[in-house]
Amino acid sequence: MKKDLKIYLFRHGQTTFNREKKFTGWLDPGLTSLGRRQAKIVARKLKNRKFEVAFHTRLRRSKETLKEVLRYHPECKKIFEDDRMIERNYGDLNGSSHKDFIERVGKQLVHLEVEGDVLEDLSKGERKRIERFLGEEEFKLIHRGYTVPPPGGESFKMVEKRVQKFIKHLIKMMKKDKVNVAISAHGNSIRLFRKIMERASVEEMTKWSIPYTKVYEYTIK
Repeated sequence: MKKDLKIYLFRHGQTTFNREKKFTGWLDPGLTSLGRRQAKIVARKLKNRKFEVAFHTRLRRSKETLKEVLRYHPECKKIFEDDRMIERNYGDLNGSSHKDFIERVGKQLVHLEVEGDVLEDLSKGERKRIERFLGEEEFKLIHRGYTVPPPGGESFKMVEKRVQKFIKHLIKMMKKDKVNVAISAHGNSIRLFRKIMERASVEEMTKWSIPYTKVYEYTIK
């Protein structure tokens, strides 16, 4: 009888940058105390599952979370590092806070778009509101836009290409070796992994929240 194979996919726990609402990207902050507790929750959820192979990325938040999970899995003999599942690179924005981005870009856009217009006569409070609105709209475009990369970084579309290659490699390996797999990944690589595996639309994908303690399970026939 042919055995169904399982993928167990989960996000790393909260990092210091997540807590401070910073663009993390390829920078390498460690887990917070909450993040370590979240990793333990994932570990308990997977305690009674079996997998022989595990993947992490080069970033320590991915490794630290997987380490907690592996405490219950002596049967897992192969552990691979694969950066096709690494977080989205935010380029020049890595390490900057969401708040600073919104304020800085809002001011730049007001200067570029409405300087010399009738809007220059707005009160200070009204101008601030417009700056914030324009900054938030640009933030949404960068943070959730499918085709728009941050300066020097990756768009969701670019991330999807590498995640697609990883999935193709993963399924081929699973079927050949007949193994279950655990993957310790990142919010945005998981977002695109889900899009591909669940055949979701871009609109659906951009609205998803990827919790720290959820395990996504997929069956490979």
